[in-house]
Amino acid sequence: MGSNSLLFKCFITLFIFFPCLLCVICQNCGPSCRGGARSPTSPPGGNLTFADQRIAVVYQVIQDFKTKITADPFGITQTWVGPDICNGYKGFYCDNPPDNGSAVAVASIDFNGYNLAAPTLEGFIDRFPDLALFHANSNNFTGTIPSNISKLPYFYELDISNNDFSGEFPQSVLVINDLAFLDIRFNGFSGTVPAQIFIQPLEVLFINNNKFIQKLPDNLGNTPVSYLTFANNRFTGPIPPSIGNASETLIEVLFLNNKLSGCLPYEIGLLKEATVFDAGNNLLTGPLPFSLGCLEKMEQLNFAGNLLYGQVPEVVCELGSLLNLSLSDNYFTIIGPTCKKLVDSGVLDLRKNCILGLPEQRSAKDCWWFSLYHMSMSHRPCQYSMWYTTYIPCKAPPHPVHRGHHDHPRPKLGSKRKLLSYAALSRHRL
Repeated sequence: MGSNSLLFKCFITLFIFFPCLLCVICQNCGPSCRGGARSPTSPPGGNLTFADQRIAVVYQVIQDFKTKITADPFGITQTWVGPDICNGYKGFYCDNPPDNGSAVAVASIDFNGYNLAAPTLEGFIDRFPDLALFHANSNNFTGTIPSNISKLPYFYELDISNNDFSGEFPQSVLVINDLAFLDIRFNGFSGTVPAQIFIQPLEVLFINNNKFIQKLPDNLGNTPVSYLTFANNRFTGPIPPSIGNASETLIEVLFLNNKLSGCLPYEIGLLKEATVFDAGNNLLTGPLPFSLGCLEKMEQLNFAGNLLYGQVPEVVCELGSLLNLSLSDNYFTIIGPTCKKLVDSGVLDLRKNCILGLPEQRSAKDCWWFSLYHMSMSHRPCQYSMWYTTYIPCKAPPHPVHRGHHDHPRPKLGSKRKLLSYAALSRHRL
């Protein structure tokens, strides 16, 4: 009887404490041990554990986009498997989001050079709540830029260069408040560029090698960008005088290979921070403004392949930072001794002009016909007085001060700096 009583007590003890033991064990086991309940970091329909809940919420976004990929020559999407997005997925990079230094989130997507193809980015980049950068140079994406991208609180860089986008300028970028870098070069965008883009707080704007056709917006100079490329489009009309408003910020600007016309505004000389100004291969005419002599930091100055004429101002040839002054294929007739020295040193290119005594000039016949037409009283491309051309809006001397043997030598040809604007003329990533 005593042994039966002992067994009964043991049974009661197990009956009371066994459920509690199960609860303790379940605290250290997976969802299957808790009746199938999912952990907060597991995706719907999955049994994966993620580094952070913010990683978990974009897992399905990636998997959905993966099904839309129509070409993947390098097998990039084969790495998009499992929960370790931060370390295992090619093209995705994680960081601590600004609002939580201990959290982990997908902060940037870099598909540069992957040659992926997809019919749309809609429902992809706009569904990464912590995304700051999207770079996709050299792919085959089409469609439109998602409108909801403006709702991403940290987004500031967009590079969709060298893809297959077409249609009008991507309107959705106009409502991204903190966008600082926009690169849409080498696509098939056409139509006009909204004037609104020139009042956004951009630092870099590359729209070269598209099919934009319009007169340059009058508010172009209101842009705060440092690097600006319009090259290889179909822009028309004159360079607006408002460009002088960018005097504190504009460093490199490319207008080359468009259909720009009219005369050069003296306000170009106000760009005191500029190191590159390239308006080659257009239809610009008139004389060179003396105000260009104020561009003290200018290294690359190109007006080759236009319809410019008159004298090459000595004050321009006096610029101490010049590495290259390209004025070839115009109709200049006069140069002074300072400019002649730059020709001899290889800094100044004046081939195919109308300057007596220089080699490789235009024929006398070509120069005569140009003079007859473009300098006649009936054809006046520059509707302003002579002072407009000779005005110097800085402390540069009205006449050039020739360098003596004690002056510092001109820097050697070729810049060691990477010129970002010229790099944008290549299809590849910057």
